[in-house]
Amino acid sequence: MGLVKTPIRYSILHAAMTTDEFESFFERGVTDGLPVVPPTRERVDRMLAATGRARDELVGEMPPNYGRLSVEKAAVNAVMAGCRPEYLPVVLAAAACACDPAFNLHGVSTSTHFSAPLIVVNGPVRGRIGLNSAFGVFGPGYRANATIGRALRLCMINIGGARPGETSMSTFGHPGRYTYCIAEHEEASPWPPYHADRGLPPGTSAVTLFAGEAPHGISDHSSRTAPELAGSLGWSMAGLWNSKHFPLYSPTMLVVGPEHARTLAADGWGRADLARFLHETVRRPYRELLPDERHGEGTNLRYGRTPPPPETLISKFPSPEEIHIVVAGGTAGRFSVAIPGWLGTKNGSRPVTRPIEFD
Repeated sequence: MGLVKTPIRYSILHAAMTTDEFESFFERGVTDGLPVVPPTRERVDRMLAATGRARDELVGEMPPNYGRLSVEKAAVNAVMAGCRPEYLPVVLAAAACACDPAFNLHGVSTSTHFSAPLIVVNGPVRGRIGLNSAFGVFGPGYRANATIGRALRLCMINIGGARPGETSMSTFGHPGRYTYCIAEHEEASPWPPYHADRGLPPGTSAVTLFAGEAPHGISDHSSRTAPELAGSLGWSMAGLWNSKHFPLYSPTMLVVGPEHARTLAADGWGRADLARFLHETVRRPYRELLPDERHGEGTNLRYGRTPPPPETLISKFPSPEEIHIVVAGGTAGRFSVAIPGWLGTKNGSRPVTRPIEFD
């Protein structure tokens, strides 16, 4: 069986049958450091059968090298990642989000920061393909989560050219740079699904791509009212990026555990109420945010602008709209997770949401 042939530098061109086929992929530098599934023509064709889109259709130009990502090339990388064919429409939607200039994959890929594209999936497709949204949602054990996230990373490596220490210059990276894919636990959420807040019909299947750091766990087993819990979550998030970075440079994703979500909803709070409370409550006086002899970092408000009066309260979050709230995780355990983003200025990354195409 021959391997799929494409003319670009980072694609699979040929595997010498006289050598170990798995080792040959490592030698060509087309893996993420783990073994890949050989993308035979038969496997790629089975993958492509899951979509009605033409194999040569352009999904987008993938930064930082702006390689042309076709449907077939996405299918090749999905095979290599271990995806089942029914996962391909989700991979294609996530890849299209990554190629959207608003997401700024070039900056995300080449920055010295830690972020990685987090895929958040909503809608009926979650159940159809077995995506995990509950216990251990950020961890191992579910093929769909693991391989969909990995397929996007392999596209970034093999089409976009994001290679650690070469074009990808993250000082540390984080484990989500292997795979970073979750589904929202819509069945355990008291609120409409996240993608409905992003302007899509609740019953559609959709992908949101968010450039995020690793999850920062927050434990609160005591708060029993919405204001108590929201204050606990918010002040636990006050140290994101840096304890004096008020306001944050970036959007933030708050992944609320189902038990915490029930506490908030019991007091009649929705997502907007929680975001507004966090924006209005987690504030510190400007004078406390300036660098001093025991803390050399300071608020970014001191750069290139007239400083506010010392007692002016500065919010941790730029606006309620910069707080993205998703419900996920197991139904037992009063935990939530905060995920800081990568920059939020005109040169930063914006979350991108797209419906999943099945035809």
